[in-house]
Amino acid sequence: MMPASPPMSSSALDEETARSEVYGLLALLFYAVPAPELIANLRAAATDAPTAGAFLEEPWRTLVGVAREMSDAAIQSEYNSLFGGIGKPEVYLYGSHFLSGFLNEKPLAKLRTDLGQLGLARDENMSETEDHFAYLCEVMRYLIAGDDVAVANLTRQREFFASHLQPWVTMMCDDLQKHPRAQFYAALAGFTRAFMGVEAQGFDMLA
Repeated sequence: MMPASPPMSSSALDEETARSEVYGLLALLFYAVPAPELIANLRAAATDAPTAGAFLEEPWRTLVGVAREMSDAAIQSEYNSLFGGIGKPEVYLYGSHFLSGFLNEKPLAKLRTDLGQLGLARDENMSETEDHFAYLCEVMRYLIAGDDVAVANLTRQREFFASHLQPWVTMMCDDLQKHPRAQFYAALAGFTRAFMGVEAQGFDMLA
């Protein structure tokens, strides 16, 4: 996964670039224990949106504020506590779990079919299945910023989002925001929920 810049780092960013960077940032923060460099970039991010009162401004400010208050070790420990370890994690990040109640079920099979139609496949070095939230964010980033306009276009984005993210992402955010040991990731879930709401609203306008 490639590094991503904070979504409010420049008012000159066009909307599509900003969307792509948010998906990239979410992928990095949810895929693995955040690296110190990533946390440092997050702490240094601007918290004022280019347009005053923008919908994402407050949840973004909250996330950056929590990152500034917590140490690297505390954030990294929280990741391991919530998502790592052996056996059942405290919070699942897999679409199949929320859509079917089990891992590696029909939702994953459908996802793999749809990925194949997009010409995408899981990297053999990736330890997680394709329905991991971070992987889905990376797919959305590709569909926004990719060079192949036959694949990277708004229609494909809307279809993929509606099929593989929208049905379950708020449930994942619920689990994180109510978890007693979630602090950084509760704030991240709040930002994720807000961003996904903006995405859903935008796609609805295209229908």
